[in-house]
Amino acid sequence: MARVVIIGGGAAGASAAARARRLDPNAEIVMIEAGSMITHAPCGIPYAVSGVVADHKSLMTYSPEEFEKERNIKVLVNAKAVDVDPDKRTVAVVRGGRGETLQWDKLIVATGARPLVPRIPGVELPGILTVRLPDDVPILKSELAGASTVGVVGGGYIGVEMAEALLHLGKKVVLFEMMDRLLPAALDADMASLVADEMKKRGVELHLGEKVVEFRGSGGRVSAVVTEKGEYRVDKVILAVGVKPDADLALKAGAKLGETGAVAVNEYMETAAPDVYAAGDVAEKVHRLTGRKVWIPLAPSANKEGQVAGGNAVKGRALRFPGVVGTAVTKFFDLYIARTGLGEEEAQRLGIKYDKAVIKARTKAQYYPGYAPVHVKMLADQSGRILGVQALGWDHIVAAYADIAAVAIERGATIEDLFFADIGYMPATAPVWHPLIVAARVLSRGKL
Repeated sequence: MARVVIIGGGAAGASAAARARRLDPNAEIVMIEAGSMITHAPCGIPYAVSGVVADHKSLMTYSPEEFEKERNIKVLVNAKAVDVDPDKRTVAVVRGGRGETLQWDKLIVATGARPLVPRIPGVELPGILTVRLPDDVPILKSELAGASTVGVVGGGYIGVEMAEALLHLGKKVVLFEMMDRLLPAALDADMASLVADEMKKRGVELHLGEKVVEFRGSGGRVSAVVTEKGEYRVDKVILAVGVKPDADLALKAGAKLGETGAVAVNEYMETAAPDVYAAGDVAEKVHRLTGRKVWIPLAPSANKEGQVAGGNAVKGRALRFPGVVGTAVTKFFDLYIARTGLGEEEAQRLGIKYDKAVIKARTKAQYYPGYAPVHVKMLADQSGRILGVQALGWDHIVAAYADIAAVAIERGATIEDLFFADIGYMPATAPVWHPLIVAARVLSRGKL
């Protein structure tokens, strides 16, 4: 009877455990989680901080007890894996102040990603906070309770979402992004400007293209953010400059890093080490459009990678993970932001010649109450193959635009394919000319 040990109880780890159990009712499966919660949703943290989600514990799909009872999986919570010996096939774990050693036949590393902490003078000052796990929510809420002005360093997904949370809490928000636009890894400059306009309207003080060089303190706590252009008084700081793969244990297990800095895996989620798998935010992926290695740490792919790793750990190359196209969705209050495929900078970096179209449309028929404006940007290569779509609008239906586009891109669809796609219509859900179809038609330059 094989023993499968999984390090990490988040999206990839729990998914791996569930799939391994489904495919092998007799395997011994042990899951190790450093925090108190498994099957947790870190993407829900800003909404738990703001109070939109009343209880941070609801960010957990299953309790450890439910997982053990319903799936017959041993779950160790508040247990920190500290070392891996690939020769002896052991994992050293510290739990409750005591150490123990677990033997494994198959090891799955699903340790996720950890917040980047920049090497900036003063970054160790109390009052500078990071966002990683749902367990952090009570700490964040307590730290922020007495703050009047909060600095957010970083204008990516976490920075934008935490800015919304802070406004919900009645805080003044000062956001710093060293690049010249918000969401620089997700949006082109023309689309990102719409997000900036919305954030300014809501009262966020934006400092784009402004690099933070120092944090200063007063009374033993952070009191100012210093950039290349000035000094700004704050009561607290949220660091949201990005994340990096938490790959230390994978490396100890004999895995290797790939070109992206995440753990190198093949389509079966196998690492360079025998019987060692990696899945989720710790592992790099293949971009299905370009065939290149990428690192895009998002929950939907983490869940699927976990399924592949767990299934293969007990059945041996039973499943393949085909890769990603970079589909992602976020929001700032009522502005929904979605993207998939390549943006202009990515296409330029890869030397791909492309055409682009940007259109403004409505989310419903113009005569139906409650329609909202939507902006769609579409890229296609010289053959007409769709490369990427970015969509922003004041309606959650915008997320579905990215979903449709993602499937089209994965299948190698052209703008003609999309134009003739049989997308549904009714006045309350879409105009008769769907915004994606309009974008494809405009991009065709009169050919459609």
